[in-house]
Amino acid sequence: MDSSLTPLILDFLEWLAPAPRPYSEVMEAWRTSCPRLTVWEDATEQGLVARNPTDGRELFVELTPRGRQKLLESKPQQINRATKE
Repeated sequence: MDSSLTPLILDFLEWLAPAPRPYSEVMEAWRTSCPRLTVWEDATEQGLVARNPTDGRELFVELTPRGRQKLLESKPQQINRATKE
């Protein structure tokens, strides 16, 4: 597995940075059957995002501390702006 952060993974992390999103919304927006576009799979394998239950019904996806750090290292202006909104 390539541990580098591709532009699409960085876009995914930036999209998640402001707040956790429902798993169903994440899957609708980011899951693909194309074997060359493995954004969701790569981000989860690298420990950049996590699925967490809320109120026992729906999973939410959020950045892990590692994901937030990687995004901060790659795009410091975007994550600082996103977390202030």
